[in-house]
Amino acid sequence: MYVLCEPERTAAMLALLGPAATGAKPVQVFILMGQSNMLGEGKIKGNTTNGTLEFAVQAEHKYTYLWNASSNTWAVSPTVRNVFIMGSGNASFEKSKLEHNEFMTVTGNTIGPELGIGSALGNFTDAPVMALKSCIGNRALGWDLLPPDSPSFDYQDPRNASLVWTYAGYHQSPNRWEKGTTPKPIGWEAGEQYDGDTNRTAHILADLDTYYPGAASYEIAGFFWWQGDKDSRDMALAQRYEQNLVKFIRTLRTQFNAPSAKFVTASLGQTVKGDTDGGGLILDAMLNVDGKSGKYPEFEGNVAAVYTHPLSMGSSSGSHYGGNAETYMNIGEAMGKAMAGLLQGS
Repeated sequence: MYVLCEPERTAAMLALLGPAATGAKPVQVFILMGQSNMLGEGKIKGNTTNGTLEFAVQAEHKYTYLWNASSNTWAVSPTVRNVFIMGSGNASFEKSKLEHNEFMTVTGNTIGPELGIGSALGNFTDAPVMALKSCIGNRALGWDLLPPDSPSFDYQDPRNASLVWTYAGYHQSPNRWEKGTTPKPIGWEAGEQYDGDTNRTAHILADLDTYYPGAASYEIAGFFWWQGDKDSRDMALAQRYEQNLVKFIRTLRTQFNAPSAKFVTASLGQTVKGDTDGGGLILDAMLNVDGKSGKYPEFEGNVAAVYTHPLSMGSSSGSHYGGNAETYMNIGEAMGKAMAGLLQGS
């Protein structure tokens, strides 16, 4: 049995993939990561119920590219592959669940942003595309998804001036402990979900033909990130979010040997510009890493942030936007178009 372990194994796993077939276009791989909103809770079924995908497409005639009018069925993309692997932590690949492995179409009971993303990418390029999603819900960037080599840090409790917490660095446990005391590890450690999600991704890419039939090679063209709800609930993690996000982008590019891969992040839909709570800090962090802000010159032209509040149909990230499929479609389309814009610029 293949057991997922340290992120350093990613490079070795990717090296298993053979060279490109003569004349064949490499699959353009876009890796989707995050927590439950990236996972997807948009409801599909119910053609008389406002907020479902069936109602939006069949009754309101939105997102018409999803429907094949001649066959009266959901359309199937000829070039965009939808692959979704879900596992908790750094578990073995065999213990993970393969939710999707088909050419992009509407299946199952719920959707994430992948349909909108896939449509935008399919319109942008005639190359084969794989939207490869590896994530699970209820995970924080500052804890579960903390990238390798992230250090611990101290945070003064705002309710008690004499209390200082030490927050875990990569592979430390628990998530925090009182400064100066000996931490008592729990059955989880910082970065455990990062390790699992990236290793599951590498496992799929090392067996490319199983997930994109006939493909012989690939290129990591970009990353999509929709996350932040759990971090927004802890002010220490919310204040640290920008630093962690910068580290996350740099580490993914290095780990997957993709220094030129573009990166698109999306904010929490309920958060408005100017908010000062945890969600506001998350939004500010994302707008700061956007290459147009100028704060990180290395991200100019290759990192974009999507402000999602105008695209959300209501509710909040913590409530999965009430399961409204249009929220997931709108944000997915915007993320895909942002990625296409970065690729066009390059």
